[in-house]
Amino acid sequence: MPTEPPAVAPRDRQQSARGDIVAALAGALLVAVAIVVPFLASDEYQRSLFAKVAPLFGDWLPHYGPGSALAMIVAAVVIWQGPSFAARARFGFLLAASWAAAAAWMISLALIDGWERGVVNRLTDPHEYLHEVPGIDSISGLVSGFTARILDGQPDSWTTHVSGHPVGAILSYVVLDRVGLGGGAWAGMLSLLAGSSAIVAILVTLRALGSEAGARAAAPFLVLAPAAIWVVASADGYFMGVAAWGIALLALATNRRGRGAWALAFPAGLLLGFGVYLNYGLVLMGVLAVAVLLAARTARPLLPALAGALLVAGLFTWAGFWWFEGLHLVVDRYYQGIASIRPISYWGWANYAATVCVIGLASVAALPRALRLSRLRSRDAVSVMVAAGILAILLAGISALSKAETERIWLPFTIWICTAPALLPMQHHRRWLIVQAVIALAINHLVLTRW
Repeated sequence: MPTEPPAVAPRDRQQSARGDIVAALAGALLVAVAIVVPFLASDEYQRSLFAKVAPLFGDWLPHYGPGSALAMIVAAVVIWQGPSFAARARFGFLLAASWAAAAAWMISLALIDGWERGVVNRLTDPHEYLHEVPGIDSISGLVSGFTARILDGQPDSWTTHVSGHPVGAILSYVVLDRVGLGGGAWAGMLSLLAGSSAIVAILVTLRALGSEAGARAAAPFLVLAPAAIWVVASADGYFMGVAAWGIALLALATNRRGRGAWALAFPAGLLLGFGVYLNYGLVLMGVLAVAVLLAARTARPLLPALAGALLVAGLFTWAGFWWFEGLHLVVDRYYQGIASIRPISYWGWANYAATVCVIGLASVAALPRALRLSRLRSRDAVSVMVAAGILAILLAGISALSKAETERIWLPFTIWICTAPALLPMQHHRRWLIVQAVIALAINHLVLTRW
């Protein structure tokens, strides 16, 4: 069971609570500035952003749908019962309940846009993966000939999202189609199931790293994270799930020796290695993997995890896809499109305003607590994983290969930052959960997200 936090003097507690609010207001200010700046700029500058509701990617469209009432019910139940249930439930039952609640929250948010517009049509768009699936006759031919079609301007150039990712992404949807689960509905369900399971993976990770109390406190915040808006709506929800389970297995392996460690670390490497073949940016999951080893104070799982990752790389290379060639061509393709026009002077910082929308103000409020040197020096699991998530998105931003749309692209990293509110005072958890729910519901009802 979670241990009780040390007693805090009333004055210190009041000052800490005031600091939480100041941090949240700073995050809100960043978002406000990111919204206002385009309106103060020239029409040409606004058009160059290619984002009508910058810093988010979508259209202003106040609307409601069949998921509106369901989302409000899910939010109310989690706010009302979540903190107390998470504190007292058996851990296995907490994992199952968190998965179910997260899935309900994610699908209800998607259904605010309607079944067709919010789920079925998301990955069937001409720029998306499923648009290419009918034209793929051979899996071996897909892998070996993938890089030849990355660059734009060719008669058979891959569509935007297919060309922008390694071959593993489109391969996943081809396999899904081959086993009889083709179409947008099944693709959306893959993102839903994998993405919602990431919440379970994170809780497992925190407990394996010695912070069951942190996992319990984080559970309701992970369930109601505004990040849920973009899980069913994109393939990045699927990528997030794969990466999160790779990290969870690695964390579990830190508590084992010998064959037990290999039995967990090797599949962790397989998942993390496969993640790199889903999304080039998931190489930055290495930051979170290192964070796990630092928090656990052991490097025992490193060798079997590397073996698993190298096996995946070897198989793809043997099949004809050279990852580094793909990355080189993707950079060229990226700047063949609107990325060459989108100004880094805006997106270089506005990406992080979008991140605030994804993690919510409760997470921002908790960042000063999570990043305290005393917590990091003690290798507190929540603090270390939050810091790793932040470092990953900072490195992603430096690459200049994510100008806009980071609300979905960075999901595998930002979801870990959503554990930060676990460090907020327990007596304030319900009010911060209300803040998280209001942010998610407001964005989903006011903005029609699109890719």
